[in-house]
Amino acid sequence: MDVVDLSRFQFASTSIFHFFFVSLTVGLAFLIAVMETIAYLRHEQRAAYENLTNFFGHLFLINFAVGVVTGIVQEFQFGMNWSEYSRFVGNVFGVPLALEVLMAFFLESTFIALWWFGKDRLPAWVRLGSIWLVAIGTQISMFWIVLANAWMHHPVGYDIVNGQAVLTSFTAVMFNYKAVLFALHVQGSAWMVAGFFVCAISAYHLLRRQDVAVFSRSLRIALIFAAVGSLFSAFSGHAAAQADVRDQPMKFAAMEAQWETSASPAPWSAIALIDQERRRNMFNIEIPYMGSLLAYNNFEGSYKGMNELQAEYEQQFGPGDYIPPVAPVYYSFRFMVGVGMLMIGLSFLGLLLWWRRREGLDTTRWYLRALLFALPLPWLANFLGWVTTEMGRQPWIVYGLLKVEDAVSPNTFGEVLAGLIGLWAAYLALIGLDIYLLTVTARAGVHHKPDAQIAAAPAPSYAGEGFQGREKKG
Repeated sequence: MDVVDLSRFQFASTSIFHFFFVSLTVGLAFLIAVMETIAYLRHEQRAAYENLTNFFGHLFLINFAVGVVTGIVQEFQFGMNWSEYSRFVGNVFGVPLALEVLMAFFLESTFIALWWFGKDRLPAWVRLGSIWLVAIGTQISMFWIVLANAWMHHPVGYDIVNGQAVLTSFTAVMFNYKAVLFALHVQGSAWMVAGFFVCAISAYHLLRRQDVAVFSRSLRIALIFAAVGSLFSAFSGHAAAQADVRDQPMKFAAMEAQWETSASPAPWSAIALIDQERRRNMFNIEIPYMGSLLAYNNFEGSYKGMNELQAEYEQQFGPGDYIPPVAPVYYSFRFMVGVGMLMIGLSFLGLLLWWRRREGLDTTRWYLRALLFALPLPWLANFLGWVTTEMGRQPWIVYGLLKVEDAVSPNTFGEVLAGLIGLWAAYLALIGLDIYLLTVTARAGVHHKPDAQIAAAPAPSYAGEGFQGREKKG
């Protein structure tokens, strides 16, 4: 492993660490805003729904408070390990990052304080408006970050001036169709994370018959979120993969382990043993017609293989290896799809049980246990998706413009290793803190004070008397 590989591993691992927090924040903000809306409209059941928003709002605030730190730490990597990348794309890449701070971060931080700390001081409609502004802020934040990433996959609206990418059309960058597809996919996956998160916690308390009136409601709201999010993520991901056939054909070929240009209709590789050194598959089980259907929504059509694309890229970009690490891309894509299908099945099974058994959903213990075990699945699917997307782009850091090996800082191996160890230590500590606080708070449930808290996210009092653990002044 050299400096390039170590720098790549550092950025990949810390990005995944950060996304652990982001996906839950984006999805849970919207879900809580829906709960708050129901509490505002359903006067006869307002107490139960206010307990829900207080309880899951506390979990949201914990994740938000700890997650903000991880985003700040991650940004230092651009200067530490990727100075050549920053020099090349700074005029373009810096615009969405700056807009994310100006349009989203200040919006979120301002109104999350009004919503949470003003809960016993402000009118109900102000609190409702505040949480919706927080939810909107998380969507805006997600969009600008995804926009910056999408530009790396499909650069538009730029000119190269003195060896640097210079922004020429902000409109082209903002309406980059790749950004729209990525944003829809991330949005669906965030709803899926939040839905299964709330489902698992609700199932935990329903299995113990604790606050059934509260958690039966949260289970049903979360099941709808999980079902909608899983379908939304699947369809948008399918559209993004079809876009790769046009503008990132090498990535699509790697996802299918297609070394030679396919026939028409094209088969789909179900499982393959890949020999990247010899550029062939040692073993491959294919399903006829499915490749064309997945690529074009049609039973006709072929797509280029990696060997033909490699020859084309050598003519276009010069000598080099333009084939990404095929096995990680191929298998991560299939595991992601498999986990996604499992979550679709599990969420719609819950909706079926709700429809067929009504109140019996709360006492179907085998299904509630399944929801508990399913808690890590949406995060796993997200991480596998990022592996597919980012490794499939290799060797490019900006597709067709800048290779990864040309984007790193002039650091030594020891300097990068020291930074990697420091960042891993920081992130593991933050994730450990987040999981610990979320666990003790989730297990405490409503009406109970958690065993541990942080000052930035105090537990609410469900009696409407400020915050638990804070002394009231007489």
